[in-house]
Amino acid sequence: MSVVSESPITGVEYQLPKGAENREAIDEFVGKNPGKPVVAVQGLGFVGAVMSLVCANAHGADYAVLGVDLPKAETYWRIRSLNEGLFPLTAEDPKIEEFFERAQAQGNFYATFDPYAYAHADVIIVDINLDVDKEASEWRDLTGYDVDLSGFREAIKAIGDNCKEDVLVLVETTVPPGTCQKVVRPILEGCLRERGLSTERFRLGHSYERVMPGPNYVDSIRNFPRVYAGVDDKSADATEAFLRTIIDTEQCKLTRLEDTNATEMAKVLENAYRAMNIAFVVEWSRFAEEAGVDLYEVVRAIRQRPTHANLMLPGIGVGGYCLTKDPLLASWARQELFGGDGPLVHSERAVAVNDKMPEYAYNFLRQEFGDLAGARVALFGVSYRGEVGDTRSTPVELFYECLASAGATILAHDPYVTHWAEKDLPVSQDLEGVLERRPDVVVLSTGHRMYARDETIDQLMARDGLFVYDTIGVLSAEQIVRLRERHTVKVLGRGDL
Repeated sequence: MSVVSESPITGVEYQLPKGAENREAIDEFVGKNPGKPVVAVQGLGFVGAVMSLVCANAHGADYAVLGVDLPKAETYWRIRSLNEGLFPLTAEDPKIEEFFERAQAQGNFYATFDPYAYAHADVIIVDINLDVDKEASEWRDLTGYDVDLSGFREAIKAIGDNCKEDVLVLVETTVPPGTCQKVVRPILEGCLRERGLSTERFRLGHSYERVMPGPNYVDSIRNFPRVYAGVDDKSADATEAFLRTIIDTEQCKLTRLEDTNATEMAKVLENAYRAMNIAFVVEWSRFAEEAGVDLYEVVRAIRQRPTHANLMLPGIGVGGYCLTKDPLLASWARQELFGGDGPLVHSERAVAVNDKMPEYAYNFLRQEFGDLAGARVALFGVSYRGEVGDTRSTPVELFYECLASAGATILAHDPYVTHWAEKDLPVSQDLEGVLERRPDVVVLSTGHRMYARDETIDQLMARDGLFVYDTIGVLSAEQIVRLRERHTVKVLGRGDL
């Protein structure tokens, strides 16, 4: 078992704390922020870390914010980094640095591993992971799945064992419909009862995040419409009052639903719809390639009809933490929490189709390029989407594994990733250095803006005889014309090339 936590950003190793307490530092922090309501954010990952900044820079209240994460090898470095003045995420949003520097100057944010932080909190925001355990073949054929709530239950119990009896607990984590009422509420009530406290005063709300890592990271929390509900009226009222202090409600609508079952369903339906839309385009990409048609041109023409404006474009596949699992949360909840008759078939099928899309993208490359054994393949991007350094469930992972299985030599580049944790692979941030290694194939696998810049095209044009494969429509029509003067260019979903 590892006793250190290494920052993937700086490489600095931190010794894991031997004790479980950080009380003195927490009390000191709260004492330096007298009279301020305390907000504790449980989880300092891709949502919680930025949510902490938004709360520390709230426009409608002056909060003291405690960020809480576990003292584990995977997470403890975030706590130390935050307290040492280094934000633990890489993204193309200047507001992150601005908000972080302001919170440091104000002295109203502190990160800790001690659940004692919840004892001070007036509001506790739950922003932890809730994973789906997929059962799949080596090449991502989905054969089954399960939702394990044990870690989530432990996190809620840590709150219940320490919180005030009149706390507002606000769940932002994407959860199976029914979780707040059937899981969270009973745990909190049980913990408070064991502590001899009232079970009538706490408030429990749900308001799902719509975080979009990238250039609008902060605004996707602070300046974006919200849906919310409570397990009862007083909880819904308290949730609304808090949200109004951190969200610009003059510009962004708050929508109140009947209960938390409805808001939980809204989140997974929202994401299932998007996942199904993407899966729908997968088979049309194949058809377009077979028919010699430019599917991008077709989709853009269809999008002129307002009812079809959100039809998706072709791509290498779905990635990230949400769309790869959220439809399964709903299907699981229907059967396990509400006793429904069978799964949500189309939602499950969408996940299965999207999980396989990178393999299809690879097969298209093999078909067009030929035998990849011994070929040098440069991957331009390993993140799951553009302008972020997040490789969780990236579709590039399966594409990479297909290349490796074929015997290709793989060169990985990404402007936001230095180490690909899931593959334990160093990632270059020197594009020219990658090209100097003379790749045979260049795959545009992530939509980072730098890959669409003319400077990048110039770098490619300085090479001889490349096979350029655009899997996500990064290249403009003009850039494709220019590249084809010197290279072979193929685009996923374009049968006309």
